[in-house]
Amino acid sequence: RHGPFHSRRQALHYQEGGGQVRVKSLADGKITLWGLTTEPADLKNLKATDLASATKLSCSIMKSDYALVPTGSSTVNEVEMCVLGEGNAFGPSAASGSLTVFWYLNEDGTMTAADNAVWDLLKAKGTELILVEREGVVESTAAAAKQLVSIYRVTTDSPQPPSDRFSGYSKRTIPLAVQIVALNVELAA
Repeated sequence: RHGPFHSRRQALHYQEGGGQVRVKSLADGKITLWGLTTEPADLKNLKATDLASATKLSCSIMKSDYALVPTGSSTVNEVEMCVLGEGNAFGPSAASGSLTVFWYLNEDGTMTAADNAVWDLLKAKGTELILVEREGVVESTAAAAKQLVSIYRVTTDSPQPPSDRFSGYSKRTIPLAVQIVALNVELAA
């Protein structure tokens, strides 16, 4: 053993980290996604309590193809004629998204509203929502002040059936047009 540490590597991390043990966290099961149908007055001052009334989407969304990500900012190439080179600068942020929603069907093929609240929220083309994503905390943990979230204003497109409808579970993929992105926003108290 290396003092109070289990390995030489952990002891080195302690020394390099200024005397603090830095622990990596596995991401699996630690992404939460909420949907708000009403936009809060100030997105960059979102409160943890705002998420208490939001619809939690995480447990109805397929993990393997979930995508709600910045795609890189557009660039502006407008420099004075006397400047050498292109002089690119970053312009507005851009993002893209899609998610696949599971259908929870009864034996007769009908849906129960309580089981399909996420589908009902996302199924109509043109639905505008605020999606709030938190990473790093077990999904079932309630939102709390000082946690970091990313906030996206999105509009849904028409749901699309999967390419292979004869295997796996019944589901639909919903493309998202992303209008506003606010990354790494600290939840207010």
